[in-house]
Amino acid sequence: MVTAKTVHESPRETNILTEADVVVVGAGPAGVTAAIAAAREGADTILMDRYGHLGGMATGGLVLMFNPSAGQGQEWMDRLNKVNGVHDLSRTSEPEWGHTRMVDPELLKCILNDMTLETGVRLLLHSWSSAAVVDNNTVKGVIFESKSGRQAVMGKVIIDATGDGDVYASAGAEFDASLDKGYRTSEMAMVFRIGGINFDKFAEFRKVQPQEWVKLREEGFELAGFHIAPIPGQRQDVFWVNNFIRGKNCLKVEDLNWVEVNVRKIMIPLYSFYKKVVPGFENSYLYDSASQIGTRGSRRLIGAHVLTGEEAKTGKKFDDTVLIFPRGVPLSWPADRPPENVEMPYRCLVPVKLDGLLAAGRCFSSDQAANSMFNVISHCIQMGQAAGTAAALAVQSKVQPREIDIKGLQKRLIAQGVELP
Repeated sequence: MVTAKTVHESPRETNILTEADVVVVGAGPAGVTAAIAAAREGADTILMDRYGHLGGMATGGLVLMFNPSAGQGQEWMDRLNKVNGVHDLSRTSEPEWGHTRMVDPELLKCILNDMTLETGVRLLLHSWSSAAVVDNNTVKGVIFESKSGRQAVMGKVIIDATGDGDVYASAGAEFDASLDKGYRTSEMAMVFRIGGINFDKFAEFRKVQPQEWVKLREEGFELAGFHIAPIPGQRQDVFWVNNFIRGKNCLKVEDLNWVEVNVRKIMIPLYSFYKKVVPGFENSYLYDSASQIGTRGSRRLIGAHVLTGEEAKTGKKFDDTVLIFPRGVPLSWPADRPPENVEMPYRCLVPVKLDGLLAAGRCFSSDQAANSMFNVISHCIQMGQAAGTAAALAVQSKVQPREIDIKGLQKRLIAQGVELP
């Protein structure tokens, strides 16, 4: 039945495609790490993603600057180094970027593909999770849409690594989706890259005429209509152009459309401007643009513990710590940087009441300040490793994720190379 405002959908039966011990929804940095961790602990694991590749923001989103140093994150970098897939920005970029490294997204897609297949993870790509299957306050699976139609996958533990908390929101978990424009998590982006740069010529110009480069960069901001951050990419002949668009919400399809359309509108004018006035850009061209829109913040789980910015600033310690954030993003650049070695308790991955579910990645339980500091790629990798390992232990022990032996989880993480207190 169709009315002026609604469409009535009849009840329907949805076929179950398959079952697993652990089902991870979202194959970004947190999700792919969670799936690998769970499989390595012996769990039959499915990894689902709406795109046709793994890595999420770290690959399709072209968010290429991250610097993991322990656990699976270090394994990413070790494997990338073997294929010349990492570029050290400390030699080529603005001083404030320090020793950040930038990765090659196409090589990373291949490496993550290899890592999941090596561990026996079953992939469901091109599959968009649309609803949680909940029974007696326990998440039992997810319904997804694909070219094969509407189907369900069932699991003993479901990990929501969608970034936006899509699964736990569908399941009825408590969350906070408020956004403060003062935080980076209120911003969106659509990253693109410019190729064909003569980096030596550009570097000499920037060195000899630093104020002129700042002037030209500011003119680029004005031309775009929003803040742009152009820096050398993972190769010296490629410029990486990040952007920061405020006032848009990545849970609104209209805003997602606006960012995609309006960033693409300025790509040719901006690159043409650089080509005309910036030394070293004379033979440049548009190299590529992100296949995934840059989303920095939306839903945050209200978990068994909500990590706060104040806890981060004071370096609070927890008995159930499962990861240590090495260096967070300052709330205001470059001041107000959170301290080294901020701890996150396991309870930040666990819903207050809902069973059968863990959250990992930027939708973890936190207030806006803590989320803005710690929802970046290196930290999401760590959360994924903790969540995947915890899910496998819950399956092995035949308990709910909130009931697992925390000391046992911590021992398993340490054995995997994770640095804990």
